[in-house]
Amino acid sequence: MTIELRQASKVTRGVSHIKPTSLVLETGHFNVLLGQTGAGKTSLIKLMAGLDPLASGQIFMDGQDVSRLSTQKRNISLVHQFFVNYPHMSVFDNIASPLRVAGMAKSEIQGRVEEAADILQLRPMLNRRPQELSGGQQQRCALARAIAKESRAVFLDEPLANLDYKLREELREQLPELFAGRGAVVVYATSEPEEALLLGGKTALMDDGAVTQFGTTAEIYRKPENLTAARVFSDPPINAAEIVKSGAQARLKTGVTWDMQGGAANLPDGVYTMAIRPHHVTPIAATPNDVALKGTVLVTELSGSDSSAHFQMGEDGWVSLAHGVHPYKVGADHAFFMDASKAFYFAPDGRLVS
Repeated sequence: MTIELRQASKVTRGVSHIKPTSLVLETGHFNVLLGQTGAGKTSLIKLMAGLDPLASGQIFMDGQDVSRLSTQKRNISLVHQFFVNYPHMSVFDNIASPLRVAGMAKSEIQGRVEEAADILQLRPMLNRRPQELSGGQQQRCALARAIAKESRAVFLDEPLANLDYKLREELREQLPELFAGRGAVVVYATSEPEEALLLGGKTALMDDGAVTQFGTTAEIYRKPENLTAARVFSDPPINAAEIVKSGAQARLKTGVTWDMQGGAANLPDGVYTMAIRPHHVTPIAATPNDVALKGTVLVTELSGSDSSAHFQMGEDGWVSLAHGVHPYKVGADHAFFMDASKAFYFAPDGRLVS
C-alpha cells in the first residue's frame, strides 16, 4: 500500500496553503510530517484524507487515483489531537461505529472491537461513556477505532498533544507496535523533533506549506539539506551565526576562532552560516578541543534532568542545553563550550556544504 502525491496543492481564496508537492508514503514504518504550527501539516493531511479539495495535481492510493473520491470511499482513519468520540455512545459503540456504517456482520464487529480494546487496554471500559474516561483513555478509544476499522491509511494529527507528559511518553512508545504489520500507511503529524526521532521511519520536513526534505528520519537529522531543514529539526532552536572562513580557520563576528575539520576545512574561503544544535553547546567543556564562548544569560529553564540557557553573544542569540542543574545567573556573563566538530556549514543560499 502506498499514498502518492503528484504535484498536489491546496489554495483557498487565492492563498496557497500547500505548494505543489510530490511525495510517496509507504507501509512498514511511520511517515512523520514534522514542522512548526502553521507549516501545513494538517492541511496536507486533509488533502490526503479527502477533506479538502485539490487545487492542482493528483493523489493515488495503491495506484488508484483518488483525487476526486470522497473521504468515505478512500477507506481512511483520522485521529486528531482532540478527543473525538461520540459522547452519547459507549466505548464499545464508539469503536464499532465505522464498522456498522460499513455494514459489517455483528460477529465480526464484536471480534474486531474486542481485539482493538485488548491492544489499547480498554476492555474493562467498553461499557463506559467517553466522559467517564481520562484524557489518555479517550485518546486510546479514538486509536482503537482506527485500528478496528483496518483502514488503508491512518492519519494521526498530533494525537498526543493534549495529553500529560507521562501519557505522551507511554503512548509514543506503543504507537509503532500498535500499527505494525497492519498494512496501512501511517502518517503522523508533529511539531516535536524528539517525537519524530522516537517514532523513526521516514520524515517529511515541512515549512510554509512545502516539504523541504523527505527521507529516513535519522539520516535527515544527521544531514539536513539546508538551513531551513536544520531549523525545523531542532528543539530548542538550532544556533546559527555567520562565520568567515580563511584557510582552515573559521571566525565568528565576536572574534572567536577555531580550526575547521574534515570536509569543512576544504571549503573555499568566504562567508558561511554555521549552525550547531544546543546540546553541543554546554556550560562545561566535554573535550579539550571544545571552542570557548562567552555570552550574557537571558533566560534559563529546567526541564526534567536538563538545563537550558538562552544567551546573547554579540548580535546573535544562542541556546545551550545540558544535562544536570547549572548555576546560571540571568544578566551575568557565563562561559560556554562548543563542540565545533558537530557544526553544519551552509552556503549563502542556505544549502548544506559540509
